[in-house]
Amino acid sequence: MEDLFARNRAWADRMRARDPEFFRRLARQQAPRLLWIGCADSRVAANQLLDLDPGTVFVHRNIANLVVHTDINMLSVLQFAVEVLAVAQVVVCGHYGCGGVRAAMAGRQLGLIDNWLRHIKDVYDQHAEELAGIADPGAREDRLVELNVLHQTLHVARSTVVQNAWARGQKLEVRGWVYAIEDGLLRDLGYRVRGPEEIGAIYRMVGEGVT
Repeated sequence: MEDLFARNRAWADRMRARDPEFFRRLARQQAPRLLWIGCADSRVAANQLLDLDPGTVFVHRNIANLVVHTDINMLSVLQFAVEVLAVAQVVVCGHYGCGGVRAAMAGRQLGLIDNWLRHIKDVYDQHAEELAGIADPGAREDRLVELNVLHQTLHVARSTVVQNAWARGQKLEVRGWVYAIEDGLLRDLGYRVRGPEEIGAIYRMVGEGVT
């Protein structure tokens, strides 16, 4: 633990040497334009892989970057990011080699986490025919990673928080990305949601103020 404190002091010294006002400026406010919903995997740290300083990205992480409509933790982060910080972008970012996705595919009982991984199994079930047609296990896993991101992106857009923002006229875009640990590069899946007309009629809320 002492090594961690030493590393922290060295980092703070480097930041002050580079910009003497950095911490004073950071303490006054945070002004991120992006909410990152990512995996809790220790290899996927948003600020580091985006090469951005603290204060520039608001982050929520959980196992396999899931967006569950009953998850009050995630919804609270989303509401704060959208309504208080007024972010312009929400990104759901998964990553290849995700242990949560791999565990969901394995079908072995792991304990409490099985209830969380059920959401990934639901994604698999909806795309079972496509996934069954992929012979290579690694490629099949990678495709489920991508499909999971696409579903979670849509879940963000269908939330009352995002719909209320659109109803207020707030410009807000939801995107899906995947990170490859092998080369350190992000992939844009080319999927973005910019308004309620893109989320399916049954999910649309009428008017503002639904919580």
